[in-house]
Amino acid sequence: MKRAADHAQALAAIRPSVIYTDLDGTLLGPGGALLAGPGRSVTAAAAQALAALHGADVAVVPVSGRTENQVREVGRVIGASGFIAEMGGIVDTGSEIIRRYGAHRGPGTPYQAMARTGAAGFVLDAFAGRLEPHAPWAFRGRECTMLFRGMVDAEEVTGALSEAGYEWLALQDNGRISHPGPTPVVHAYHLAPLGVTKHEAVAEDIQRRGLRPEDAVAIGDGPSDAAMAAHTAAALIVSNGVEAVEAAGGETGVLYRTDAGRGEGFAEAVTLLRVGP
Repeated sequence: MKRAADHAQALAAIRPSVIYTDLDGTLLGPGGALLAGPGRSVTAAAAQALAALHGADVAVVPVSGRTENQVREVGRVIGASGFIAEMGGIVDTGSEIIRRYGAHRGPGTPYQAMARTGAAGFVLDAFAGRLEPHAPWAFRGRECTMLFRGMVDAEEVTGALSEAGYEWLALQDNGRISHPGPTPVVHAYHLAPLGVTKHEAVAEDIQRRGLRPEDAVAIGDGPSDAAMAAHTAAALIVSNGVEAVEAAGGETGVLYRTDAGRGEGFAEAVTLLRVGP
């Protein structure tokens, strides 16, 4: 993955109309706090970057695995222009709410179908000791995806699901979970219908806004965020997410890494884009 600072000229040449940003581990620091920096420090870097974006009339759209209500509230606080929730299953364009259920067919929501058909139980049994519900958030108002934590190969799990008859589902890696102290590496994963992804939702949102891919930039910390590079002028991965993204592969020419992590990495990305009044 290319170091963003080494390609400052190319990034500065982009004139984004919209920034799609992941929340946890990207815009937000430990504990999901906007002002939380490394080692329990306080940093205003991300907040200042948001102010610069608003001052330049660049739309900010959070793209998250969080639920609709959770992302809507964060969006209200940061002055977002719409949002994308549950890994792309719910899109708020600013004028309407679109539900994207992907390959899900039948009654109810995808979440209800996963519970009803035993897909969730299959995953937990087949990968016992490696995956568990990401409590308590796994049980709070989810509609399109099921939320887990652990350490697995998402493609391996998706293959196992297909062999077991759940070919309409895939497991997505949404990046590393922040934990204080010397804890094992743990990632957040979403079980979702095929077609429910951040990058496909971003592509649809760009089109509905009447924009082009070259008008958009993505910032994130996980493989699901890196996939947004396929539909944007550039995708910048903050430093705490680089290892997971590189392990997942899928390198593209418009994928860059920042030197800083989390909110400070978000601010670095905005600075390199030279967005501001």
